[in-house]
Amino acid sequence: MSTISTHVLDTSLGKPAAGIRVTLRRDGSLIGSGETNEDGRVRDLLAKNSSLSEGDYTLSFSVADYFSKSGRPTFYNDIEIKFRIHSASEHYHVPLLLSPFGYSTYRGS
Repeated sequence: MSTISTHVLDTSLGKPAAGIRVTLRRDGSLIGSGETNEDGRVRDLLAKNSSLSEGDYTLSFSVADYFSKSGRPTFYNDIEIKFRIHSASEHYHVPLLLSPFGYSTYRGS
């Protein structure tokens, strides 16, 4: 059973980024959504007992409101991470390291 998790760290502040809307899509269809908590994590992106099959997915992070709430300008409205699940038996962790004018991501554990 393949599961997914994510978290967002605001590298410009050195803190987790709370309150960012995150969506998960497959083939353009919404299959999960949530909002980062005070630890920058989305724990319930998929419904309980749901799993992911092999294929292509997109995680979208709506970051414009996050920066706007703190009065900081940003270059980004939304950040999309497109990735492929190769094994339906693994857990996938996709973190986002974020600042107002740059970001990076990787496959975590």
